[in-house]
Amino acid sequence: MNIKQAKEHIKNSIKLYLKKDVYGEYCIPVVRQRPVFLLGSPGIGKTAIMEQIAQELGIALVSYSMTHHTRQSALGLPFITHKKYKGMEFDISEYTMSEIIASIYEVMEHSGIEEGILFLDEINCVSETLAPSMLQFLQYKTFGKHKVPEGWVIITAGNPPEYNKSVREFDIVTMDRMKLMEVEADYPTWKSYALKQGIHSAVTTYLDMKKSDFYKVETHVGGKSYVTARGWEDLSVAMLMCEEEGLLVDETLVGQYLHNEKVVKEFTAYYDLYNKYKKDYKVEEILEGTNSAQVVERARIAKFDERLALLGMLLDKIESEMKENLEFSDYLTDLMKLLKAVRAVYEKKSQHEEVDFIALVQDQIHNRTHLMESMAAAGTLSSEEKRKNRLLITFLETQIKQLRMETNTDIEVAFSIIKAAFNAQVTQMKEENAKIQTRLHNLFAFSEVAFMDGNEMVVLVTELTVNTYSARFIGLYGSLDYQKHNEDLMLHERQDDLLQQIQELEM
Repeated sequence: MNIKQAKEHIKNSIKLYLKKDVYGEYCIPVVRQRPVFLLGSPGIGKTAIMEQIAQELGIALVSYSMTHHTRQSALGLPFITHKKYKGMEFDISEYTMSEIIASIYEVMEHSGIEEGILFLDEINCVSETLAPSMLQFLQYKTFGKHKVPEGWVIITAGNPPEYNKSVREFDIVTMDRMKLMEVEADYPTWKSYALKQGIHSAVTTYLDMKKSDFYKVETHVGGKSYVTARGWEDLSVAMLMCEEEGLLVDETLVGQYLHNEKVVKEFTAYYDLYNKYKKDYKVEEILEGTNSAQVVERARIAKFDERLALLGMLLDKIESEMKENLEFSDYLTDLMKLLKAVRAVYEKKSQHEEVDFIALVQDQIHNRTHLMESMAAAGTLSSEEKRKNRLLITFLETQIKQLRMETNTDIEVAFSIIKAAFNAQVTQMKEENAKIQTRLHNLFAFSEVAFMDGNEMVVLVTELTVNTYSARFIGLYGSLDYQKHNEDLMLHERQDDLLQQIQELEM
């Protein structure tokens, strides 16, 4: 299965394990909650999906790599204690709490979240001293004398032996206590993730043409060469930062993330061409609708890889704008709910006592800050949530400063000041929204002339459909151009299906 399918299976397993009966007891007893064992090649996103699952389910996440753990750190250190049995005194050995179990309790205490995922990576690389204790842990969720708290689901991961010399193959007795999921690298699945994460379009357009370069592990005379999904993502981050700082992206940099000489040379050469196309075609002018006839003609006669690179740059630009606009819209929706809640609390309290309105707003800042700290402690604070909450806090802090400068502290005046600031941001969001819709129309208008009915139009409509943000943007605000071309493509697909059925009948 691919990593997306694995994610859904794991998510469903967690939901089942955390389901409770009418008495508040977990329906599946702990001893029957088999840990999931995610077995797959390195760098395909096993850790990333754990973070996504925790965020989506609203539970905590504690991650540990088992490679560095010894028997003492995992099970606890022995100490001597004094006890009495039937009137006789004895010195016996007991164990301190495991570092892993202690981490779970710390996360529960700091985040306030009682349920979560204990993710143990490289589980099949445990030391020889710890291996005998793993059987007990996998079945009874116990390290030494200390149990994993109820409500915590164990997910494990590891690499096949061919990728890691430290791997110890589990015996049948151990495997029989886990749910095995074997995962393979899959570019189409990763691309959906890449579009959402804002991976550099030079990476995605290159891989669209050379899908076989997405994941490679090869053995040569001089050793192994490899390219992984993690490598592409980390390279993308480095490239974006280098572009921001005006630094050179060359073979030396690319080779620090992609460890295959042929892929490094080919991608670096493609990236140089990509930048040339970016300069020659003037992407901003195309989206503004002010491009020249020469640009259209060049795109029309260009080779497919050049046209695909151009389309990738155009999509990358407009989809990032859609993402920012949607995130700002989500922030305004949350802000409106928050302001309504503040007013409701004020009106209720003011009936019985004098209320400090600014103090109420400060309470909301405190609540949001605490929420971010709790989510961060639980390992479930996404970058989107962080940005949204920081915008909320900044808005409220700005309004408090404004209110303190006012001589008239009347509540209606205070609300009118805040409402005016809120409305100004709504207007800003709507103006940006309208601008993006115009730019999307210009993109289609250019594509119709430059690409006509070629495969590039299929790519354009498909990318807008599969990208989380563009699909949502078009779903909310519509696009006549998208609708027209989507219907045309669906019609062609239906015609192709009919022709294929006719050919099969004739055969």
